[in-house]
Amino acid sequence: MIFLRSLVFNVLTYSGFLIVGVLGLPALLVSAEATLGVARAWARMNIWFMRHVAGIKLEIRGAENIPHGGAILAAKHQSALDTFSLVPFVGPFAFILKRELNWVPIFGWYTWRAGMIPVNRGARSAALRAITEGARKAVRKGRTVIIYPEGTRRPAGAPPAYKYGIIHLYKELGVPCVPVAVNSGLFWPRGAFLRYPGTAVIEFLPAIPPGLGGDEFRERLEEVVETATARLIAEARARGEGIVPLGETAAGPV
Repeated sequence: MIFLRSLVFNVLTYSGFLIVGVLGLPALLVSAEATLGVARAWARMNIWFMRHVAGIKLEIRGAENIPHGGAILAAKHQSALDTFSLVPFVGPFAFILKRELNWVPIFGWYTWRAGMIPVNRGARSAALRAITEGARKAVRKGRTVIIYPEGTRRPAGAPPAYKYGIIHLYKELGVPCVPVAVNSGLFWPRGAFLRYPGTAVIEFLPAIPPGLGGDEFRERLEEVVETATARLIAEARARGEGIVPLGETAAGPV
């Protein structure tokens, strides 16, 4: 049953992207805001497919902490789920994403027109400068800059691996940083075909104010995100939902 539901869900999400992407092309000629509107429509469609086809219900917690202006949103990244699932709930936004995505037909056209911030991972110092400048422009326009502090998806239960980029942005932009915890990797694992039913939670945590030192900020960000993420995973495991997290067996932690 999970295989069949996953198959149908995957077909619907990919074909749905093509349909929405093609029908929304005129928005590229209108404005970045219109382009973001197409992205929101696509995200809501995926969330509907998740619930009614794959059996994955999305729960948003901490809605009162969601930024709707110039701020940083630092999200735990376990799955493709926690990319598009953020989109309907955040105000005007700019994702920091690998620049190769700008080269993907249709999808890349939208990321370019919507003003996303590309990263050249091989450039290092030059990449940091480019990210900072792009993020400054976004914040000046009242956008929320969305970044995944670990730089890539990591399995549920994997040890944290926070990068320097989030510290640099926090120090340079001087705006609040809203941490985000997830348990999405239990239901939509990285690189896996199957989608496991249950309740995927995205929790927006209280903002970390600007002005902290780099080390203090990193410790605080990692502590609040990892603690909340572990709690969300434990809740799902107590309900018997999702796959077994990395570092655990069916009987519990290794």
